[in-house]
Amino acid sequence: MSLSYLMTLAFAAFLLATLAVKFWLASRQIRHVALHRASVPAAFAHRVPLTAHQKAADYTITKTRFGLLETAFGAAVLLGWTLLGGLDALNQWLLGLLGEGMVQQLALVALFTLAGGALELPFTLYQTFVIEQRFGFNKMTWRLWVADAIKGLLLGIALGLPLLWVVLWLMAAGGRWWWLYAWAFLAAYQLFVMWIAPRVILPLFNKFTPLQDETLKQRVTRLMERCGFAAKGLFVMDGSKRSAHANAFFTGFGANKRVVFFDTLLAQLSHGEMEAVLAHELGHFKRRHIVKRTVSGFLISLLAFALLGWLSQQAWFYTGLGVRPSLGAPNDALALLLFMVAVPVFSFFVSPMFAQLSRKHEFEADAYAVEHASGQDLSAALLKLYEDNASTLTPDPLFVKFYYSHPPASERLARMATA
Repeated sequence: MSLSYLMTLAFAAFLLATLAVKFWLASRQIRHVALHRASVPAAFAHRVPLTAHQKAADYTITKTRFGLLETAFGAAVLLGWTLLGGLDALNQWLLGLLGEGMVQQLALVALFTLAGGALELPFTLYQTFVIEQRFGFNKMTWRLWVADAIKGLLLGIALGLPLLWVVLWLMAAGGRWWWLYAWAFLAAYQLFVMWIAPRVILPLFNKFTPLQDETLKQRVTRLMERCGFAAKGLFVMDGSKRSAHANAFFTGFGANKRVVFFDTLLAQLSHGEMEAVLAHELGHFKRRHIVKRTVSGFLISLLAFALLGWLSQQAWFYTGLGVRPSLGAPNDALALLLFMVAVPVFSFFVSPMFAQLSRKHEFEADAYAVEHASGQDLSAALLKLYEDNASTLTPDPLFVKFYYSHPPASERLARMATA
């Protein structure tokens, strides 16, 4: 049995197993949420209206059902690109049209990306203008959506093409250790983008204005001083022009950090609740979650580049995924694309470990917030956010273990109550 055949068999088996598990988990989530739709859980009965609980259940069920369709379609598209020969046909066509070289490889990645975006477009539009609209969350106009799409495309070209060119050049000219050089460049590039994001990238899509509420500003400033945290400023983002969902976050790193509040969040929470939410976000920094996630992300990408460096030299890697490697032309772009589409298939079953780690970090950030702000305010804020974002209070436990990066409300509030 050839290595190529084994690769094909392993890819197909993992894809089918992943698809089966995703459908099983989604069906569990739908049944579990529907089963508990009729009444608010006892722990929340005095604080969450039945109408809000049922809206969250309906929203969750609708999104999960739609996710099943997306999952099935995505698996079909993946098969089309790989084992059914789509990527190979695109590569051969571009070789005939452009010949061998960097231009052909850049065109291959660009057309693959554009085609993938076009195939996903109906799902994106339905999610935004049908599901989000139905449940009262969408504030996006068609004009704004088109403007965002154009900006996103131009930004992707401006940031993505130079990065891709350097990686492909290193693959061709970097010799045996090209993958190490490419990883180092990618890590530096990611840090650069994180640095410029607050001042260059994010303002392309949203308006950021300094926080005007002096009382809240003073309260937040005192909190940051107590926690030993310095930021370049406190800003309000006009998130309401796209969605009714609310959030708060930090952006940038080092001396370029900014605290950002959605305008929708300011409209929903009291000053004490805002302080508690910010204390939670500060907890991520003080417990070094951001640094840990960044470093672990770089280490994982290093291992991924090392693996790609080996696989790109194996003919069975290409043929096993439905692509004929060129004998005289570079196969670097092909290797990159095949690696990007194959890795999620083989890594799905380790994703719960990362979700569990993320939930652990959320518990630690909650504990930090309770130490430096009001636990009652944090509990009240979380409930408001769960209600306003239509997050179900009764998710399926196994679905949570696989997918949830944040613990369910019941677990978070119970943990804070015993702290």
